[in-house]
Order: sequence, then structure tokens, then C-alpha cells
Amino acid sequence: MTLGEVERALAPHRLAVMGAATADHAGDLPDGVATLVMIGPAAADFWAHVTAQPEFHDTRPDPLDRWSTRVLNGVAADMGAAALFPFGGPPWHPFIGWALATGRAWVSPVGLLVHDTAGLFVSYRGALGFARRFDLPATGESPCATCATQPCRNACPVYALTPDGYDVPVCRAYLNRPQGRDCMDNGCAVRRACPVSATARRTATQSAFHMQAFSR
Repeated sequence: MTLGEVERALAPHRLAVMGAATADHAGDLPDGVATLVMIGPAAADFWAHVTAQPEFHDTRPDPLDRWSTRVLNGVAADMGAAALFPFGGPPWHPFIGWALATGRAWVSPVGLLVHDTAGLFVSYRGALGFARRFDLPATGESPCATCATQPCRNACPVYALTPDGYDVPVCRAYLNRPQGRDCMDNGCAVRRACPVSATARRTATQSAFHMQAFSR
């Protein structure tokens, strides 16, 4: 089994490998897991693909989580892996720690995770745990290290999310006022400000879905 094989199994679902870690680098992997592969949205057509699935048309709650569960459980069964999810707890799996252990995600200047290809738009739909150890490619450094202006630092219109911390109540209050429509409709201004985020091709409708869920 290789990461390339995992990528090919995920591609029909518009999902991609967002990083991987072995037990050597992530000591808190579940029992029996030697390699953990982190999974997230792949392409610009991810949102068009996923919103056409049955879970988004049956009027039941949490369509994205239910779709992720169905798809990744199916992929896991086909590949002899265990599917793990960042939702459905408690108990909660330590997805942030796992993401950092992959060497493809880091803590950004504003405290959010930043990913080498998704920027501040990084998200994980789940992970696949394999019993055997994979040979993993070398990883690079945080894109923030070479970002000269770091526009994320000053992008929040109400300074709720800055290098000094994240004031969640202020953020939510802003989102639920008319002035917050830009963030609600197009995604968090801080996440959009990241130069790497701009290359991730996240659609505004996908961001709006997550912002609606967050602002409730």
C-alpha cells in the first residue's frame, strides 16, 4: 500500500491526501495504527460533487459529516484501513495534533492551522489508519516562514482573530450583523487573506456552508 494508491481511491470522491504520519512522529495514534493518512477536499469541483450526493437532499441534519462517514468507511473497508473522524465525539480524536505531525500543517501567526497547499482553508473530513508503516515523502516548511507581509494578521474586520488570540463571541456577534455578510457569504476574511488560501480554489458556497454552521 502506498500514498499513491490511497490518492487514487479517494479521487472519485473529490478527496485527497492532506498529509500522513507514522507512529514514529505521532505517538498518540490509535492502537494498531502504524500510519495515519489525513483526508480533505481535493479539487475546485469538490463542493459541486458533494452537494449532489443523497445526504444533501434528504433533509436530515449534518449532511457533510454523514457523507464523509459513508464515503470514508467505504474506502477504509476496501483498503483494509480504519476510518477516523474529527466529529462524532466525545471522545474526540486529536486531529490538530495529527495534522501537525504530518509536517504539512503548522500553527499560523493567527493560531489557526495553515497547510502547505490549502493555506488557512485547510479542513479534514477524516483520516485512514493503516496497520503497516508507509514510506512517506519528505515535507517542507510552513508557508508563513516565507510570507513577507502575513496579511492574515490584520485581516479581521473586528480584530476578533489576530496574533493576540481569538475572541469567538465577538466573531459570532459580527457574523450575525449586516456588516458580517461578506464573511458569511464568502468565508472568513482572515482565511481568505492567506496567499496560499487563494490558490486552494475554495468556492464561496462551500465557505458559506461552514460559516453558517459556525455562526449558529
